[in-house]
Amino acid sequence: MDEISGVNPLAAQVAENMRDRIMLDRSTFGRPSSPRVVAVANQKGGVGKTTTTVNLAAALGVGGLRVLVVDADAQGNASSALGVDHGAGVPSTYDVIIGEASFADVVQQCPDQENVLVCPATIDLSGAEIELVDLDRREHRIADAMEEFLESGPEVDVVMVDCPPSLGLVTLNVLVAADEVLIPVQTEYYALEGLSQLLSTIERISGSLNPRLRVSTMLLTMADRRTRLSQEVEEEVRSHFGEIPLQTVIPRSIRVSEAPSYGQTVITYDDRCAGALAYRKAALELSWRLQAATGQG
Repeated sequence: MDEISGVNPLAAQVAENMRDRIMLDRSTFGRPSSPRVVAVANQKGGVGKTTTTVNLAAALGVGGLRVLVVDADAQGNASSALGVDHGAGVPSTYDVIIGEASFADVVQQCPDQENVLVCPATIDLSGAEIELVDLDRREHRIADAMEEFLESGPEVDVVMVDCPPSLGLVTLNVLVAADEVLIPVQTEYYALEGLSQLLSTIERISGSLNPRLRVSTMLLTMADRRTRLSQEVEEEVRSHFGEIPLQTVIPRSIRVSEAPSYGQTVITYDDRCAGALAYRKAALELSWRLQAATGQG
């Protein structure tokens, strides 16, 4: 027991988790009136980008939205976490980018989530940067394929795209296809390092190739609110970016880290843990923003 406050920290966490579960079970998720394409981007590695993509997608699916996850990172970690095949030779995002397949040809059903579809990434995608240089409409390959899919494919409310940790041609393709950008920000030293370059890139793309593109959301990840550092980083991000960061903050969680090794998101691996509940709360917030962006609600 905490001798100062008289509160058992474990009991307090259990009580908070219970309150969150009750709130989430009673909540209605927002649904955009037209599909929204959300690029999850940050060229800085280790900030929880892929983890954020798959867990928000899974949580949106639990909330009743129909979600397509596009894995645009050659490492294929999002594909692994969602339990879909992404071995050599599997039709993938690479085939879509080079024009040898449509999204409808490569999309797989997530085995654990009936509302989640996945466009997997294979190691082939690592060569796409070079091949794109000589292709027509090289910045618009994903945008053109996405437009076709959303017009004629299965009904989808949200597309979540896991970008590679770079600002190359694949990321450029994703940003040209996206309506908005969600940036995960780790609550550690140098959290804002490199963000100016990303924000500058997004501004240039919105000024030339995709006028609808905007940074709509930031999500603070891997937080330990018991430490002064996490608190200071959170305050700094909120001071710089106002209403863009979600109110929900994702805590450090062993369960969140374990889930991908079982080919799952934390939402299906342990939906009662603090990390899963945090991602569900973040997804609820995100759903309201997506609904508002399409003028509904």
